[in-house]
Amino acid sequence: MCAAFEPGFRAGGPIRSMVGLLEAISDRVDLSLVTRDRDIGSSEPYPVRSGQWIKRGRSRVFYLDGGSLRQWLRLWRELRSTPFDVLYVNSLLGLPFSILPVLAVRCGLLRVRRVLLAPRGELDRGALRIKAGKKRLFLRCYRPVLRGVDLVWHASSTREADDVRRWLPTARIMVVPNNTALPREPLPAVPPEDGPARLVFISRVHPKKNLQLIITALAAVSIPVTFDIYGPLEDAAYWAGCQRSCRELPPQVRVRYRGEVPLSQVRDTFARYDAFVFPTFGENFGHVIPEALSSSCPVICSAETPWSEVITSGGGAVLTESTPAALAREIVRVAGRNATDRLRAKQAAGAAYARWRAEPRNNANVLDEFRTAADPVSATGVVRP
Repeated sequence: MCAAFEPGFRAGGPIRSMVGLLEAISDRVDLSLVTRDRDIGSSEPYPVRSGQWIKRGRSRVFYLDGGSLRQWLRLWRELRSTPFDVLYVNSLLGLPFSILPVLAVRCGLLRVRRVLLAPRGELDRGALRIKAGKKRLFLRCYRPVLRGVDLVWHASSTREADDVRRWLPTARIMVVPNNTALPREPLPAVPPEDGPARLVFISRVHPKKNLQLIITALAAVSIPVTFDIYGPLEDAAYWAGCQRSCRELPPQVRVRYRGEVPLSQVRDTFARYDAFVFPTFGENFGHVIPEALSSSCPVICSAETPWSEVITSGGGAVLTESTPAALAREIVRVAGRNATDRLRAKQAAGAAYARWRAEPRNNANVLDEFRTAADPVSATGVVRP
């Protein structure tokens, strides 16, 4: 179960995780995927047949129109009649594609032996700060439900495993990175263009991604810089505040909103820039970071991701403190490089990604790992309670 899948792209990393999962899964796993028939925030359905199973390689996908009672009933009848070994849920907080399926298992309405739940960063401190009161209340009420099913958590990093353990100390957790959708080789470094340094932000425009901090930091940058913003405007009020801040920037700083980027064009877009600036409040994995590195684009990032070591070895920087002054210093350092040094930093980013990608553990598929573990609590990659 997942709320977003291709051809959608607005949900970012979770879509890429599921695409990679389907493409890399072994022939020993029969996978049926249920997803929404339209992109996040869109009223227009995809150009696919909704309400029917569609073959995709060895797997099949059911694109569901959430407003169609007929489609819900058809899906329910088929799922109810089929026994499943695993229900893989790609969210902790999503209602139709996470909470409802788990409740159905808890009440015996779906015949599922085990539930594998990927919280997708929803339990990290940065995410929990947003609408904190509502989330705390929900999580307090939901914890007994999860304890009533045979549940294993899928964490994409040890950092996310710690987030889960902080909320549920007895949790059983498999740590398997979401790497199957990532490219094998980095793109060659594109020589920088003449003129000011070109910085980029590619992500959802949402408080968690902390775009406002970048704009505030740019106000203290005294040398010419171009900063381009790409991504869906997920939070209109937040974006309005960012726009107000942009209007107060000094003339040497040029900021442009460039719209949304389809997944197929993300790497080529990154390759045109000197650095990706991403002071996120927290990422369980953060697909956009290795995508930038694989495009030979250095990253300036907060310390709230599992990528700090790779970023610093790849011509980028990890902020020791997420303040406008600290970020402004890093932007000035990058923007002050000459063309030769910018190219070297881009080459270092690609090289760091290649080293990381070559590590054997970075090619695992979570469903195959789960299938081969007779007891997931003692399997390789599992963090014990």
